[in-house]
Amino acid sequence: MSADAGAGPVFLDAGESALVVEFGRSVDPAISDRVLALDAALAADPPEGLRELVPTYRSLMIHYDPLVLDRAQLVARVEEQMAAPAQQVRAAASWTVPCCYDLPHGEDLAELAALMGLSPAQAASSHARGRYRVYMYGFSPGFTYLGGLPEEIAVSRRTTPRPPHDTKAVLVGGGLSAIASFAMPTGWYVVGRTPERLYAPERANAFLFEPGDSLRFEPIDPDTFAQLEARAESGEIVARRTAS
Repeated sequence: MSADAGAGPVFLDAGESALVVEFGRSVDPAISDRVLALDAALAADPPEGLRELVPTYRSLMIHYDPLVLDRAQLVARVEEQMAAPAQQVRAAASWTVPCCYDLPHGEDLAELAALMGLSPAQAASSHARGRYRVYMYGFSPGFTYLGGLPEEIAVSRRTTPRPPHDTKAVLVGGGLSAIASFAMPTGWYVVGRTPERLYAPERANAFLFEPGDSLRFEPIDPDTFAQLEARAESGEIVARRTAS
């Protein structure tokens, strides 16, 4: 646990219609738990004028209508919620996510392994051994930020972005892992690819995971990837979900 995990929150304005409640400055499960507890409390009993709640690693952004709910009232409600018994946060789920580390999917795996003094097989095995926490979505719809990356592959991000990767790329960079739902240039290293769709707007729950969920990656070969991708594209969820 980081030193600031138990510190009081800081209230920061984001323009005239959003308040950021910041609980710390690090990627830490205890800080994330506080963010999600406040998120759950406000969602269960929202003040009039609250528009949207956006949890991140270390803060909760609260969008509100300043013509209905002023900042002082909102801060008072937040402080009241934090002083009350903790709101019951939904039970986190545990996911097993298929991932192919072989070429052409793990296109940067050999480069990452060389940087960390490992073989590609060792780097892939290390990534698959990780137990990851879903901290937040951001950057693009379905882009999932994951904490829990094993230290031996905790590489820094590139100084210059590489060309666009494929959709559903599994990434490593900056001491974190991530799953990208869209093709784009990136400063992260592409170590594999999952056949699962993390963002599907036609589903009842467009985003597959919830912040606070945990997951592990299950290595699969290219043939299995192709079979699972076809099933996923037909609408099936190929990641396996269990209650934590």
